[in-house]
Amino acid sequence: MYALTDISADALQISVKVRPEDGARLRSEYQAAQPGHHLNKRHWITVTLSRDVGPQRMTELVRGSHALVVQGLTRAARAELGL
Repeated sequence: MYALTDISADALQISVKVRPEDGARLRSEYQAAQPGHHLNKRHWITVTLSRDVGPQRMTELVRGSHALVVQGLTRAARAELGL
């Protein structure tokens, strides 16, 4: 799992996995980034989509989250997934 969202929420929010040092920096840099909602606050941030975090930056965050999760998989698991 590398991204979560509640599609029924009023404001679209996406939670993504981050390195702990990046999470602290992103939360201070973007008003829309908060500690991960119902997730490990050191490793996840929840971003409310807004002008503060544009689509390009959000795409980078989702891709980075995916890369972190893939890094944590065993070689066998990556091969099974075709990665």
